[in-house]
Amino acid sequence: MTTRCPWAQGELLSAYHDQEWGRPVTSDAAVFERLSLEVFQSGLSWLTILRKRDAFRDAFTGFDPALVAGFDETDQERLLADAGIVRNRAKISAVIGNARAVMALTQAEGPGALKQRFYAAAPDHHERPTDPANVPGSTPESTAFVAQLRKLGFRFIGPTTAYAAMQACGVVNDHVSDCEFGSDLG
Repeated sequence: MTTRCPWAQGELLSAYHDQEWGRPVTSDAAVFERLSLEVFQSGLSWLTILRKRDAFRDAFTGFDPALVAGFDETDQERLLADAGIVRNRAKISAVIGNARAVMALTQAEGPGALKQRFYAAAPDHHERPTDPANVPGSTPESTAFVAQLRKLGFRFIGPTTAYAAMQACGVVNDHVSDCEFGSDLG
């Protein structure tokens, strides 16, 4: 029997957990996708977001920040009419604005700047939790990281959303200690 984190129940959640969650990402586009999905997840279940992930990828041109940064009011209206995604004007607007912030950061610091900033936000020391109840919703590091992101123009991201994205991107390993999928992640 496979031992995994207790939240990873059902085919979709267990596949995401086993193959992606907590694994390091290699590009700004991958970080931008994870961060954008966490923005959309705010107030909803992660399973809802995973069920809509393909539609999100289609609607947001594969989460290519350069393309999403060019979205205009017509694109926002198209997204608001797309039943395949979460149709929340504030979240849609934030993701488009965040793509523009990614592009400004890339222009200022070069390709990979978003990914570099994400991994620089990692805590100096992080223990894998022994119990799911001990997994924090946010940390001092995620709070400090949000302050950085906001100065760069990112929106709709608080310490909890930032921490969830840090978990998703493998910045921290919050697979519970007896989960076999987190043992190779350090």
